[in-house]
Amino acid sequence: MDFEQAVFTRRSIRRYTNREVPEGMIHQLLRAGLAAPSGGNLQPWHFYVVRERALKEKLCECFSFSWPKEASFFIIVCAQASRSAEKYGERGESLYCIQDTAAAVENILLCAHALGLGSCWIGSFDESLCSKILHIGSDLRPVAILPVGFPAEQPEERPRRPIAEVVTFLDE
Repeated sequence: MDFEQAVFTRRSIRRYTNREVPEGMIHQLLRAGLAAPSGGNLQPWHFYVVRERALKEKLCECFSFSWPKEASFFIIVCAQASRSAEKYGERGESLYCIQDTAAAVENILLCAHALGLGSCWIGSFDESLCSKILHIGSDLRPVAILPVGFPAEQPEERPRRPIAEVVTFLDE
């Protein structure tokens, strides 16, 4: 799958088969996340991989929905704000570390799609409960939970706002 195909055909998947994702594919996704750009190359992220069914079900308490438990595994992407703050101060702590982890998330989502996997970016969750369940230290902030598995659905393309509505060219 070429880059354009990956970008323009990726969809958020909320239904998964019961087929387990091989370990090698999980590592490919993690390497894709690690390849993301980051301010000052500080790489202020940490990834938790959750495969155990009981722990996935426990994590579903962080949502107002339960469909993610069908996924083969979750990747919880955390930001380490202090790492960015060392070089960039408050802006690194409050913004750059979030931007950097968002870039890692998008790399993982695109890699998953290119591998024939489905995934979804969940940002709406109880951050404190997630940290408690996973025993995440106070130096890390969970910013995204990514359920991943083999897709059991093929959602249609959703409408996008037109370029003319969201872009301003300032060269003329």
